[in-house]
Amino acid sequence: MEIENGPEVVEKSVYTKWVESQGIPVLKGFYVEDIRKAKLEPWERMGGLGAFINLFGDYATNDAYLCEIPAGQTLKPQKHLFEEIVFVVVGAGRTLLRDSSGREHAFEWKSGSLFSPPLNHSYQHVNTSTSEPARYLSVTTAPLTFNLLHDLDFVLNNSYEFKDRFLGPDFYGQKALLRPTKRISEANRPIVEAGLIPDVRNFQLGEWKERGGGSLNMEFELANNTLTAHVSEVPVGTYKKAHRHDPGAHIIHLTGNGYSLLWAEKRQRVKIDWRPYTLYVPPNYWWHQHFNASDSPARYLAIRWNSKKYPIWGEIPLDKDAKTGGDQIEYEDEDPEIKRMFNEAISKQK
Repeated sequence: MEIENGPEVVEKSVYTKWVESQGIPVLKGFYVEDIRKAKLEPWERMGGLGAFINLFGDYATNDAYLCEIPAGQTLKPQKHLFEEIVFVVVGAGRTLLRDSSGREHAFEWKSGSLFSPPLNHSYQHVNTSTSEPARYLSVTTAPLTFNLLHDLDFVLNNSYEFKDRFLGPDFYGQKALLRPTKRISEANRPIVEAGLIPDVRNFQLGEWKERGGGSLNMEFELANNTLTAHVSEVPVGTYKKAHRHDPGAHIIHLTGNGYSLLWAEKRQRVKIDWRPYTLYVPPNYWWHQHFNASDSPARYLAIRWNSKKYPIWGEIPLDKDAKTGGDQIEYEDEDPEIKRMFNEAISKQK
């Protein structure tokens, strides 16, 4: 049989076509300078304002979007087969959550809250302020889910009940913070299991000295997801050791000012200056390193793949020396130019 060579056609992914169909802005590139100020436009599906964030480092494995709820208004109910972790940027409100039997539960959130609606459960966000908008950032597994299943109706209108995802209304209250998971490997990094973290900006962190520079850390397992989150803090006058990992870690800076260096093996470094509410995603297996160049502690939130309860990459030695097969560069092995650059940044603050 003779085959004729026709013009090459590059088909867009199901997820890309769905994003384009939503009619809202799509923010691309390496970073978003300030997610509080990003321009949003009316989003019919949600009933508020929105913009997608598809940065280079997520490689379409996960994504993010911003949504704003006007003062005193309620978004449309949502239900979907992709996981979602929500960080409240500004404002305060309530989420109405329906369990598998149809009973409705409600929990409150505010600026700095972190939570996850259980997979494929119906939920609805309400802005409880009559004078101020509420804006949140959501990281989701939508790209992978849409592209693997490539059936919009199946993803968005599926009746299957994931009973293991909603662990009860107390899971979204203060009691949830008293339910830590078993500490798992990686130098016993502290982990908390919850549905809602009231305020990650002020949450007490534990020591993670293996990361260097007096680093503090806390991991959050949310709603039995494969997505997970952690908060790290870099003390004044210090910086973290360079490390690398899988794609899709959305980093949102919460306090302090400084910069991060990102680079592929034997390639030129990319420098990102950050301040509160700067967002970026280190590309897959790129080395990256965070530097606190301010006079106050620098805290950031990372929403990413590979929870400890339901890992998809397996155990990754994030604090193991690269010389022994790990993915961290010890201070004594780093390029001297890195320390020189940091000293120069510190001197400018004095």
